[in-house]
Amino acid sequence: MKRLNNFILISILFSFITGCSKYLDKLDDPNLVTIPPLNGLLGHTTYNTGYNVYRMGYNASYFAQYQASSTKGSDTEIYNEVDYSTTWTAFYNNMMNIQQMLTKAETDQAYHHIGVGKIMMAYQLNMLIMSFGDVPYSEALKGGELLLPKYDDQSVLHSTCMTLLDEGIVELQKTGASLNLDAASDVIHGGNTEAWIKTAQALKARFMNQLTRKASYNANNVLTQLNNTYTSNSDDAMMTVFRGRSPWNQVAYNNTVLLLDGWLSEQFVDALDGTTFGVEDPRLPLIATLTQFGDYRGTPNGAGRIGTGTDDEESYLSVDGYYSKGNAPLALVTYAEMKFIEAEAAFRADDKPRAYAAYLAGIDAHMTKIGVAPAAKAAYINEASVSVGEDNITLELIAKEKYVAMFLHPEAWVDARRFDYNYADFELPEGAVLNTFIRRLAYPTVEFSRNGANVPDISGLDEKLAFDNP
Repeated sequence: MKRLNNFILISILFSFITGCSKYLDKLDDPNLVTIPPLNGLLGHTTYNTGYNVYRMGYNASYFAQYQASSTKGSDTEIYNEVDYSTTWTAFYNNMMNIQQMLTKAETDQAYHHIGVGKIMMAYQLNMLIMSFGDVPYSEALKGGELLLPKYDDQSVLHSTCMTLLDEGIVELQKTGASLNLDAASDVIHGGNTEAWIKTAQALKARFMNQLTRKASYNANNVLTQLNNTYTSNSDDAMMTVFRGRSPWNQVAYNNTVLLLDGWLSEQFVDALDGTTFGVEDPRLPLIATLTQFGDYRGTPNGAGRIGTGTDDEESYLSVDGYYSKGNAPLALVTYAEMKFIEAEAAFRADDKPRAYAAYLAGIDAHMTKIGVAPAAKAAYINEASVSVGEDNITLELIAKEKYVAMFLHPEAWVDARRFDYNYADFELPEGAVLNTFIRRLAYPTVEFSRNGANVPDISGLDEKLAFDNP
């Protein structure tokens, strides 16, 4: 009944919630509610925060070589400039609605709504700067007549994200809020303030670890921060309520009705089927479809399909898989991710015993999460190439296992760039127009049409963003 009530609530919310900014060319409509209730805004913004993780994750999945296009020479895969106006607009629409919630919550002294709003703002702003670099923020959410917001420096905005998280935690810890978070409206944590605080702390650890290339990076500070984050899979920030199919289930379903999508990259399949690492990963059957040959086969990025697309000559996202089954949960932040951040930070701090223990715990947590049978999990972890011992743990092993655990998540592309795409058997897509891997997205055409005077010049999609430079 709770799932049904959530679905009804979200359907109603989508019928009346609007943003408030001329920047996004919103039209005034007297039939729409102009000041939605706070819990209505909470439902709308938590839902779209989850969906924006999917939207950015879908784009990034080709760069991280989780997915491959069935079409030879797809622009996304070979690094031609692609217009991401839809993604950009979805992010700013939701950020506008978050700002509307913050403004109303501040007036009403609804502290917990302020806290959740700041955390969601930080999350989405971080995804934007890690994909596009400099973006509008300080002037973009003011509404009114401000049509041409400036682009803020991405390094400054990274610090802004950390500040927003700290402010969100403070608000969530306050007592005497005028309005409680409605459990049915909050489709991420069900109105649980302690869960939101843990997620804010986890995001702080993620954002700190994004800066491993910087001289300011301090592994011990990351390890200290991790003490405040998740302690088990039950803490994970997940979205499980959807209007219709869950997003990756929709992708998998589309492929079954010949709207070709959800094709798995050869790099990802080879990493799990024993080709690259000599050990079969029991997670692959929980993700991918079998081919007509009774095995798993990925599609080389850029090369397009081998068969017709209807004869199962390649592997696709399965409609029964953990990530793409009906009502499949959408992960925003997970305990497994925290363990791999811990493993990396401990390794960089020269604490190999802690790094190795966290590495094994991350594998265990992810396998448990997606439903690997205990015996199969134990067999994989006990393989000599996996259980290498604390003296032999390497950053490459940690990165490899985190890559598997972050399947389809946008943060996986951040990791790929931090590690300089240095994964075993990673190759440039066939026909790539760059002589190196992609490093950023191009600014969308919607920005050139309405704010062109402020759009920064870029040298190309091989231009490194601030986090990616020393």
